[in-house]
Amino acid sequence: MKLYNIIAIAAMAAALASCGGDKDAGKEKKTDEKPLVEVQTVEAADVDQEYVYTATTEADKVNNISSSMPLRIKSILVDEGQNVSAGQRVVILDDVNTTSYELQVSTAEANLKNVMADYDRAVELFKIGGGTKQAVDQMQTQVVNARNTLASARRALANASENSVLTSPVSGVVTARNYDPGDMTGTLPILTVAQVQPVKIIINVSETEFSKVHTGMKADIKFDTYGDEGFTGVISKIMPTVDTSTRTFGVEITLPNPGNRVLPGMFARVTLNLGTTNHVVVPDRAVVKQQGSGDRYVYVYNPSTGTVDFVKVELGQRLGDRYELISGVESGAQVVTSGQNALAGGMAVQIKK
Repeated sequence: MKLYNIIAIAAMAAALASCGGDKDAGKEKKTDEKPLVEVQTVEAADVDQEYVYTATTEADKVNNISSSMPLRIKSILVDEGQNVSAGQRVVILDDVNTTSYELQVSTAEANLKNVMADYDRAVELFKIGGGTKQAVDQMQTQVVNARNTLASARRALANASENSVLTSPVSGVVTARNYDPGDMTGTLPILTVAQVQPVKIIINVSETEFSKVHTGMKADIKFDTYGDEGFTGVISKIMPTVDTSTRTFGVEITLPNPGNRVLPGMFARVTLNLGTTNHVVVPDRAVVKQQGSGDRYVYVYNPSTGTVDFVKVELGQRLGDRYELISGVESGAQVVTSGQNALAGGMAVQIKK
C-alpha cells in the first residue's frame, strides 16, 4: 500500500513539473516576440511662420470735449454710444459771460477812438510848432496800448462765444459723458469722442522677430464678437524702442472699420505671417508626451539595427494633423506612428507590413 502511494505521488509531481515547464516555455516564447509598430518616412517642407498675438482694440484718436472756463451746462445734445460728425454741436453752455465780454469790447473800442483823436491833435500841433515831439511819442504809446487792450477783449469775447457752444472736432462715437444739464463744468471732460474709422491695435512683438516685421505688412485679425470672421489690417507704425522688461517692441496695426462694427475695447487675435522656414514635418500621432513633464519625444526607427531611438524634439506650429519640428529629427528619418505604448529606447521592433 505504501509503495503504491509513493508511485502515485511521484507521477503527480512529474505531471506538475511537465505543466510548469510548458508555462515557462510559453512565457519565454512570448518574451522573445518583438513589438509590432507602424513607421512613416518624414521630410522637410517650407512652413509658413505664423505668429498669433492678442491685444485690445483702441480708437484711432480720442478727443476730450470741455470748456476752458467754469460754466453751467445748459444742455448736452448727445449721449454715450451715439455717432457724431466733425463740427456737430454737442454741448450748450451758459453764455452769461458773453454780455460782460461784449461790454469790454465796446469800452476798448471807444477808448481806442478817443486815444486816436488825441494822437491826431498832438501830431497837428507838432506840425505847426504848438506841440513837442515827446507829446507825440507819448500819445503813440497810448494808441498801441489801446489797440492791444481791444485785441485782448475781442479774444476773450471769441473764447466765451466758442465755449458757449461746443462742437465735436472729429467724427466718431461718444464713449463717455461725465455731466448732466445744470452741472458746473469741472476738471473732467464733458464728453469724450473716439474716432473709430479706422481703429488701431497695438501688439507686442519679440525683439527676435524685429527684422521680419515692416510697415505695410498685412495682419489677419479675428474678434471673439464675430467668431471665425476674418478682418485684414495693415502695420502702420513700429515703435523705435524695445521694452527692456519684456524684450518686446510695440507694433501698431490700422484696421479700416466701415459701419463701425469694431469698437474700442474689443479683444483681438492678430496673426502675422513672418515668412517661411524649411523644417521637418511629422504626423501628430508620432509625437509622445513624457509623463510628468512638458517634453515631447518621437521614436525614430533605425533600419540597420531594427531598433528604435527615443528622441526629444522641439515642436513648432501645429499644421492640421501634423507638427512642425524645430529640432530633433532629420529629413528622411522613419518615425513610429503607432505602437509606442510598448516601446522603450533601444528596443528591437517589427515593422507592420
